[in-house]
Amino acid sequence: MSQSNALYPPIEPHTTGQLETGDGHRIYWERCGNPDGKPVVFLHGGPGGGCKPIHRQLFDPERYDILLFDQRGCGRSTPHASLDNNTTWHLVEDMERLREMIGAEKWQVFGGSWGSTLALAYAERYPERVSELVLRGIFTMRQQELDWFYKSGARNMFPEKWARLVEILPEARRDDVIAAFHELLNGDNRECQLEAARRWSVWEGETSRLMPVDATASHAEDHFALAFARIENHYFINRGFFEFDDQLLRQADRLKGIPGVIIHGRYDMVCPLRNAWDLSQAWPEAQLEIIEAAGHAFSEPDIMAALVKATDRFAKRD
Repeated sequence: MSQSNALYPPIEPHTTGQLETGDGHRIYWERCGNPDGKPVVFLHGGPGGGCKPIHRQLFDPERYDILLFDQRGCGRSTPHASLDNNTTWHLVEDMERLREMIGAEKWQVFGGSWGSTLALAYAERYPERVSELVLRGIFTMRQQELDWFYKSGARNMFPEKWARLVEILPEARRDDVIAAFHELLNGDNRECQLEAARRWSVWEGETSRLMPVDATASHAEDHFALAFARIENHYFINRGFFEFDDQLLRQADRLKGIPGVIIHGRYDMVCPLRNAWDLSQAWPEAQLEIIEAAGHAFSEPDIMAALVKATDRFAKRD
């Protein structure tokens, strides 16, 4: 199935705005689709990735009231690439303000990759506000997941891409890539900062699809890369600002009663399938769909089709 026949046609927002957080951030948000439809919030990845127009097309515009927003410091939100007052729990409260703003008692929460992390954090804190969860490419911020992608796992599948990531680091710093890049991304040398941001961003872009594509154009652009790398690294070095390593899985009992779908590519090299399996065991009410011929990206054709199928099915629920 191609992208063109998996998605709904392109649409434009009918309303946009900026949410003033009161602590230094302005959050860009947009609504599209049917203002009287079923409320849904789309959570982008990264953290630091921002929303794209194609994300609007995952939902039937006749049946959904679709809200998208750029999380703190990225996309069209300001200040750009800011790490101040930028934690998981700040984002969870931003979501609550946006829900109250549109007057929704409950809404569907849709998130992929880091968006799945944020969706779970929100749903475990505010389960009464979630009508359904649609999750893709599960990431729960456990140390084993960070180690897979930045230490001992994915590098074995992409040795030449890994070499490009770490070649700017001294040999002695390559055992802790997250900490070494943290110094570069937060240093005073602007060119070193941008070079580190580009390499960090491209590494993820190059490893996200089953059939590789050139990620340079989409991930190496300075404005995108700086926010993506700085914010993502900030969250990773702080372990998502969770109290304990497996917090999202340990507290999954709070999701009881929330219908959900977990969609994950068999050959996801960014977030291994084990993540989705562990979540499905902790949250047995959810339906786990393993997409055989797919990696991590939402734009994988079969993942995209499964996501639209899930939103179509949930559109029929009151």
